[in-house]
Amino acid sequence: MSRYRPPTPKSSPYITAEGAAKMRAEIQQLWKVERPEVTRVVHEAAKNGDRSENGDYIYGKRRLREIDSRVRYLTKRIEDAQIIEDKPRDTSRVFFSAWVTVEDQDTESIDTYRLVGSDEIDPAKNWTSIDSPMARALLGKAVGEEVTVATPSGDRHLLISKIQY
Repeated sequence: MSRYRPPTPKSSPYITAEGAAKMRAEIQQLWKVERPEVTRVVHEAAKNGDRSENGDYIYGKRRLREIDSRVRYLTKRIEDAQIIEDKPRDTSRVFFSAWVTVEDQDTESIDTYRLVGSDEIDPAKNWTSIDSPMARALLGKAVGEEVTVATPSGDRHLLISKIQY
């Protein structure tokens, strides 16, 4: 029996202008603020002699690797991303970066979701990935249409009540 797992499918390359700005700000913070500070700490720790037992040196080097890795990842994501800044021509339908208010037919609850790129997901704000089953069910639909979303706890029947961009 092998431990092979097929690679995860690539996520959509879309990102909102706000998401791209946040990613650039994170790169700036890591590269211009955090990295020089950690480099200074590692430099000072290296002066103290035995590096094999020097916690500041060991953890500083580890943090530098983490920072460099994150900066490489963010830079690649921004290069590959397709930044969506404009509203779609047809704002009466659900597309990327839309705020969609839905009414759950079963529980009679009302929720608002925003369809964003995979790097911008935030469950606390109800920002869901454009690749999620919920978003796929909502894409292209208009106000008043019903959609069925398959969830682990069963199918949800939703009615689209509002779309904003």
